[in-house]
Amino acid sequence: MGGIPRIAARPLRSPENANRCAIVRTFRNFDDCPPAIPMRAAFVDVNRALAEIASRLHGAQHTPGLEIALGRPDITPDELPAALAGAEIAVIDHTNLPEAIARRCTGLRHVVFLGTGARSYMNPEALAALGIEVHTIRGYGDTAVAECAMGLLWAAARGYGAMDRAMRAGQWLRSEGVQLTGKTLGLVGFGGIGAEMARLALGIGMKVVAWNRQPKAFPGVRFVALGTLLRDSDAVSMHLLLCDETRGFLSRERIAAMRPGAILVNTARGGVVDEAALASALASGHLGGAALDVFEDEPLAAESALAQCPNLVLTPHIAGVTLESNVRVSMLVAEKVAAALGKRGCRRG
Repeated sequence: MGGIPRIAARPLRSPENANRCAIVRTFRNFDDCPPAIPMRAAFVDVNRALAEIASRLHGAQHTPGLEIALGRPDITPDELPAALAGAEIAVIDHTNLPEAIARRCTGLRHVVFLGTGARSYMNPEALAALGIEVHTIRGYGDTAVAECAMGLLWAAARGYGAMDRAMRAGQWLRSEGVQLTGKTLGLVGFGGIGAEMARLALGIGMKVVAWNRQPKAFPGVRFVALGTLLRDSDAVSMHLLLCDETRGFLSRERIAAMRPGAILVNTARGGVVDEAALASALASGHLGGAALDVFEDEPLAAESALAQCPNLVLTPHIAGVTLESNVRVSMLVAEKVAAALGKRGCRRG
């Protein structure tokens, strides 16, 4: 692609969103920025709804000194230098930015990564050496991801995916499901999303145990050793960041240590689970079911072993994508962009 097309900015219309615009207005006041030298922010690979919301929030300010451009979800790393031509800020959701590619993005000074797992897609220290500052955004989608994880758990426990496919094929499949109330949910990793998942699970009468790399405490949650969690949990939900220490964390050996018939849910990162071992455990019946929103390689190939598992529910990495989380993250992006503009020399009000 030769560049990222611009989108005309226009204010959001509802009273609720007007209030959100007012909130964003308190983050920045750049009337003193020279309009003749605009800063260009490129929303590289975000979903279009998020990019439009963010651009309207910025556009509602009629901010001199800032242009917003939109990319597309399937952009490749090799296309980034052309797409980011003239852009000082790149907002990135899921596209890799290797050091070699970053060197070709002349003028790039800030990367705003939508989440906390930037290291899965770039090397912040290497980019810093090139004069590119990486900013992460925490907490904007905790509730959205936890609700998706709970929905996926319910779908796997009741076999909704298989029944839906059967009915569309003209079959009346009525399979026996698993009731979640009274069952034990094990949370591997306990950050903001894990805490939200615990709140939801406790609300439906599940028992919740958790393992975290650092000590934590949460009302109603019992923190245990990882081996105990895998052995005792009827369902396991992954909530780990992906890094060198967590890649392949749920290994073949750890999957084998899970309670027979248990359900696995992963809305974290595909790389934290050994996918080949998971497919084998589903095929053998060692695991009763699973639900995945994330994958080692995305998009998931149709010939993947995972795609052949009938007791597996699949969604295309959309756990954090809701209207509410999009609006929230657009506000946080506005803060990051505001800070970048401020560092450029614009006065803040």
